[in-house]
Amino acid sequence: MIWIILASFLMYSIFVMWFSWYKTRGTDLSSSDGYFLGGRSLTGIVIASSLILTNLSTEQVVGLNGQAFGESMVVMAWEVTAPIALILMAFVFLPRYLKLGITTIPDFLEQRFDLRTRQIVSVLFLLGYATVFLPTVLYSGALVIDSIFSLSSVMDISPFMIVLCISIAIGIISCGYVILGGLKACAMSDTINGIGLIIGGLLIPILALFVLGRGDFASGVGELVSANPTKLNAIGNDQASVPWAVLLTGLLFNNLFYWCTNQSIIQRTLAAKNLAEGQKGVLFAGMFKIFGAAFLVLPGIIAYLLYGDVLANADMAYPSLVIDVMPVALSGFLAAVLFGAILSSFNNVLNSSITLFTLDIYKPIFKPNAKEPELVKAGRIFAACLAITAVVIAPFILYAPQGLYYFLQEMNGFYSLPIIAMVIVGFFSKYVPASAPKVLVAVHVVLYAGSKVVLGEVNFLYVLSVLFPINVLVMLIVGRLKPRETSFVLPTANKVDLTPWKYAKPFSAFILLTMLGVYTFFSPLGVAESSGGYTIYQFIFFIVTLAFIGGVVLFWKKTDRIRGGRVPLNQMYPFNQKSG
Repeated sequence: MIWIILASFLMYSIFVMWFSWYKTRGTDLSSSDGYFLGGRSLTGIVIASSLILTNLSTEQVVGLNGQAFGESMVVMAWEVTAPIALILMAFVFLPRYLKLGITTIPDFLEQRFDLRTRQIVSVLFLLGYATVFLPTVLYSGALVIDSIFSLSSVMDISPFMIVLCISIAIGIISCGYVILGGLKACAMSDTINGIGLIIGGLLIPILALFVLGRGDFASGVGELVSANPTKLNAIGNDQASVPWAVLLTGLLFNNLFYWCTNQSIIQRTLAAKNLAEGQKGVLFAGMFKIFGAAFLVLPGIIAYLLYGDVLANADMAYPSLVIDVMPVALSGFLAAVLFGAILSSFNNVLNSSITLFTLDIYKPIFKPNAKEPELVKAGRIFAACLAITAVVIAPFILYAPQGLYYFLQEMNGFYSLPIIAMVIVGFFSKYVPASAPKVLVAVHVVLYAGSKVVLGEVNFLYVLSVLFPINVLVMLIVGRLKPRETSFVLPTANKVDLTPWKYAKPFSAFILLTMLGVYTFFSPLGVAESSGGYTIYQFIFFIVTLAFIGGVVLFWKKTDRIRGGRVPLNQMYPFNQKSG
């Protein structure tokens, strides 16, 4: 049996490797544009596939289904609300990125602020990738691969060692893609793996419903709907991991960072051949995210109905379901698809990391006059070092106290909000100076770390809801007290055609309507029952947060009306002055 699984696994994996090589054999990898951005030649379908595969690795497949197993459909918010951020990416962020012709987000931050800001943000990205994201991808991937091939049983070694061994294998193969093929090789493998992921991902809930219905699909659907309707409720209460009050505040801010400024995600949009293709890719990915809950959340609910509280570790819900419902002949195919998803996330983050290191740290600090081949070589060496670091850290995630996906998102909070605040303020303010980002990073790290100590178990999304407007306010106050001497104007690089996709607006409206329809379906207005626990405090928090955000916006507008922000604060509000 194991040989059948292994044979189908190897056949699919080798085909993807060949496909990636075949599609990239003519790409010039000696230049930074060719190596880091695939020659700025990616089309909408390729961008969408790459975005989806970079996002949908095993840390999500395993982590979100594990959260759904332990909670309810409320965790689908991580998927179903993402299109809001992607629509903003298509209309607000992407046109400006392509106009600037940048290679990295820190590249823009240097143009807007200074070189030191660029380097600080690059270091924040790299620390987050090396210590949190890449090790989490390796760890979750090891759980799935071990479950399908029963490696820990066959080899009779500890979970720690099996995670380490599988992580080493993934790291070596990923380095092959990134070091030898660059971004385009990663993107091409994502395209074919994207098809496999959709097929394989949807097979699991379909087959699981047959098992739940004792061989009858319709009975399985009926059991899913009627057995425990509260598990289908997506409207989070006070105790939920995603309360409803943070959907348009903390969760949105988190999504804005991930989909609009996270270098590992947006790098493939920066490689678009033109704005229209970039918008197509981003919006196609947004539509896919709505239906991603079908294989990222529903299997966890089905696993709960099948296993109850038997599983000691919720993160084992999806791997257990795969073992029990997948036919042996298809297990190798699914393993290969999931392995491709692991490689995709690892490859693309690794590629983004070496782009950040090479162009934002190595060249300006160590070798300003380095030629293109030297930069590519330095990036390849750094990729190997970063992969080794992630492999070493990965097994220690076994001891993380929270669920896998929640752990990843919470740790991202240390650097995500300052970056999105810098980009937004950088785009829409003219006089905020280069000192503002430095002050912001220090203030945010202290406040976010302090929230962990003072607020204890308070949901981190509540914290993000308040911290983001505070981050923006900090930068505006610095800009108000010590503005730039001259106003900033976005330059135009003229690297790609900036004509927008003519169907972008109607397609975005369709996405939003679909998103609202899915939320209505998984609510007490649809197939779910209320889980209770809703309090007036959520409503109060939501209103107060919106009022605070509105106050920051008003302060921003008031400041912008004063040329250069040079009028003292007490002169902005004459009602504070003494009369006469």
